[in-house]
This record gives sequence, C-alpha cells and structure tokens, in this order.
Amino acid sequence: MSATPSVKMELHQEIKRLAKTKNAVILAHNYTLPEVQEVADVVGDSLQLAQAAAKTDAAIIVLCGVHFMAETAALLNPDKKVLIPDLEAGCSLADTINAEQLRAWKAEHPGAVVVSYVNTTAEVKAESDICCTSSNAVAVVQSIPPDKEILFCPDLFLGSYVKKVTGRQNMHIWLGECHVHAGIKPETIAAARQARPGSDFLIHPECGCITHCLDFLAHGQVDAANTHVLSTSGMLRHARQAPGPDFVVATEVGMLYPLQKENPEKRFYPVDPEASCRYMKMMSLEKIHKSLTDEIFAVTVPPQTAAKARLAVQRMLEIA
Repeated sequence: MSATPSVKMELHQEIKRLAKTKNAVILAHNYTLPEVQEVADVVGDSLQLAQAAAKTDAAIIVLCGVHFMAETAALLNPDKKVLIPDLEAGCSLADTINAEQLRAWKAEHPGAVVVSYVNTTAEVKAESDICCTSSNAVAVVQSIPPDKEILFCPDLFLGSYVKKVTGRQNMHIWLGECHVHAGIKPETIAAARQARPGSDFLIHPECGCITHCLDFLAHGQVDAANTHVLSTSGMLRHARQAPGPDFVVATEVGMLYPLQKENPEKRFYPVDPEASCRYMKMMSLEKIHKSLTDEIFAVTVPPQTAAKARLAVQRMLEIA
C-alpha cells in the first residue's frame, strides 16, 4: 500500500532536512516517479546527471536512477560517498555486454576506437575509449578521425541511427537492446500521430528505451514532418516555445511529468503508455529516506577500473 499524501509530504520534508544536515545532493532521472523528481535537487537524463555529479560540492550523492548511473557518479567523485536507494535497480541494456565480451570484440578489430553508451557497467567503460549518451552520440562519433574503425556498443538501435546519420561505414555495432521496451513500432507511432493530426512528434531516446525510434526515423519508417529529436532540456525548451497545444511523445512515460509540470496549459500524449522502466520506478521516497538515514547502499568502483573508466566518461563530458 502506498503512503498517504500527508505521509509523503512528511517524508519529503524529512529527506530535505537530512540532505541539508548531511551535505547530500539528490540526483533523479526523468524516468523516476513524480514524488522522487519533486524531492530531487537535480532532475535530468543520463548526461545531465553525470554533469551534475561532476560539478557537485556535496559530500554525499544520492543517485535516484539505475545502477550504472550511480557507478558513473562514483567514477567522477572518488572521494565522495555515492548511494543508490535500491541495489536491484539494474538495466537490461547494460546487461547485454560485459568486459570480457568487449575485450574479445576488440581483439577482432585491433586499433579500433571503442564508443560505449553510458548504459554500461564501469568494467565496460574501462575497456572503452569514449562514452556517449543518445544526446551526443552523433557528436562523439564525428569527433573520431574518419579513417579510424569504430566499435559501438551496446545499443544496436542507437548505433544504427548514428551510422546512418554520420554515413560512417567503418563502424561496427554490438547487437544489444533494452528488453524492457520493445513495443513501440512504426505502425504504433503512425497511429498515435494520426490520432493527433498536426501535433509535434517529440523523441527523447534516453536509456535505450526509445532508441529504436531514431533508427526508424533515420531509415524513413517514421514521417519526419514535425518530428523533433531532442535531449531533455531541448524537449522542455521546445514544449515551452512551440504553440502546441498537443504533443505526441516517444519516451519512457516518466518524462511526461516534467513536460506537463512546466506546461500545464498543453497536453502530452505518450506513443506507448506502457513504456515504463520498472527499474527506474524502484526509486521511492521511503527508499531515499532510508538510504540517507543509514547511508546505504554505497556504490564503489575498484580504483584501477575507475581510473580507466573515468577517462572515457570525461572525454564524453568534454564533447557534451
């Protein structure tokens, strides 16, 4: 049974008090529950949370997202305590490749540059040359000399999109995908858009959940008219500036909360109402409160792994 509104308000206030007392910052992904976003100091996508983690002066970072995000925060802050409120908050996309598999792939392509999506473990990042998010994947690939072979992992849809957009023929793509969200198809998108004729179609492909929409778009399976591929900040900015009033959105449904909050007079419709990441939804006020109170669960990365992985993440941030 979920807590009553009054209990949630008390928890919210107590979390804020604890965070101030302990010099903690709470970072929450866009796909977490509204109550989690409301208590957070920073809400954003993977790139924005990595940037916030890199800049914070807080002694404790509470990462309300999935495990690889907490690892990334730990990489960037080796002297800080990084907590995740639920250790079971994993990522099916990150699970599609491990360091041993990547090393074997690299051995087949000596000298290739490895580009890894941030939805990977620290061990995989340590075997990579540079990381990327869906927001900057094209820029990352374009930063690599054209004659250099590229290994892109683990998201096959994001990789296919980047290869199509950049025209990069010497780019090999790992066949990984997010298994939580596979229901959005071109015909689903077409039906949702036909139901709202004239509406802008927004794609925010973070976390591997909707990256296949980019691939559909790049290969002409989705109508490009009134279609906008945007980062979190770009999506919010577009929604503020566009006349609307209706927007069809391809994203994990959690992103609709900040869109609606900032634009109460406009309407946002998900392409797939079932596109919900169960791992992100594991975060709750109760778990955040316990995490701060008991300072659990600490996420650490072995120093040697962290040093290598940090370089790949820092290179990504430099391009971002």
